[in-house]
Amino acid sequence: MRRKRYQSKTDCPVEAAVTVIGGLWKPLILFALLDERRRFGELSRMVPGATQRMLTLQLRELEADGIITRTVYAEVPPRVDYQLTDAGRTLEPLLRSLHEWGFEHLKRRTNQDET
Repeated sequence: MRRKRYQSKTDCPVEAAVTVIGGLWKPLILFALLDERRRFGELSRMVPGATQRMLTLQLRELEADGIITRTVYAEVPPRVDYQLTDAGRTLEPLLRSLHEWGFEHLKRRTNQDET
């Protein structure tokens, strides 16, 4: 049985969701994994602002929360990739909505800056 990674302060569902997927890098990682499994190097290029240490930490937390799986292949050199679990797949509508909202928000801000 998986150990709880955090203790809820409010028992609020929004708190639970933000604890699991919140932060600067996790949504970007999850969005990158929506369409296919990816290797660490690919994720690193897709999330260029994250340090290797931070990316590793965020991936470990997502794995501990059952949102992604990490697969290690017995090859030389070793190959590791990450993909969404079934629970992680349930985040797709939310992530796509965040993407659309962010796209529209950036357009609005650009239009405001031009006026």
